[in-house]
Amino acid sequence: MATEAAIERSIRAMWNHHADPLSLGQLADTAFYSKFHYSRMFNEVTGTSPGRFLAAIRLFMAKRHLLETAASVSDITHRVGYNSLGTFTSRFTRSVGLAPTRYRFLARGGMPPLALPAAQTRHGLSTVAGRLHFPADVGPVRVYVGAFSTPIMEGLPRSCDTLDECRPYRLNVPDGLWFIRAAAVMLHDGAPGPQVRLPRLIGSGWAVRARGGRMYNADVQLRAATQLDLPILLALPELDGPYHRPLHAAPSGEAGVADSGFGRAPCAGDWQADPWGRAGAHRLRAVQEGSP
Repeated sequence: MATEAAIERSIRAMWNHHADPLSLGQLADTAFYSKFHYSRMFNEVTGTSPGRFLAAIRLFMAKRHLLETAASVSDITHRVGYNSLGTFTSRFTRSVGLAPTRYRFLARGGMPPLALPAAQTRHGLSTVAGRLHFPADVGPVRVYVGAFSTPIMEGLPRSCDTLDECRPYRLNVPDGLWFIRAAAVMLHDGAPGPQVRLPRLIGSGWAVRARGGRMYNADVQLRAATQLDLPILLALPELDGPYHRPLHAAPSGEAGVADSGFGRAPCAGDWQADPWGRAGAHRLRAVQEGSP
């Protein structure tokens, strides 16, 4: 579509000039839109604002510099378009889940499994569960499914499930609006050395407004990532680092990451059409309160 092509042009400009002080007007010019129309179309196609997308690109490039160069954090701050080391550090930490120096240290040695917020008692928590739907011929993958407080997959999720086998995911969440996001990663990558990798597939479920310890259903359609998708900032073992590390089982009875081995191909035939109608668009729909 013409609109998506225009937005893709502006996103390419973000990647190519992420270190420059790009204005909304400059980005709108690359799409041949007015600033107002550009902002509206960009949000409709990508699910977020141009400024938020550019910020995610800058932080993603910072991850690459941290892993693939010996540059100092101060130098990297300026390489990715920040003038303040403090602002860069706080935004990086909030989005990636680790401070820049900590991220570099852990990623080069092998990123550990996700460290979720302190476990809560399950009393009063709602449960969000659903099936994962894959395109054909995916191959062995590990799928991370998390509940986030914003539509962007950044920072630590409130709850996370990790699947190496064909089963529904399950998340325990407190009251509130939660965005269900998923990333499927290859378990082995032949590329040597520490580097930032891209997910094999990404996916979204409907937004869920949890309340009163109820059960909710939100299936997730996984698809190949496109240029219209935000880069994943959350540090994941298979995406950030030199090699794969197996998961450690969660303590008995504790919500969070589950260990089920090294993974295998998803269930044959577990596929459905893209519910959003076009790649890259995030169509969010609140699930009705109560059981689906």
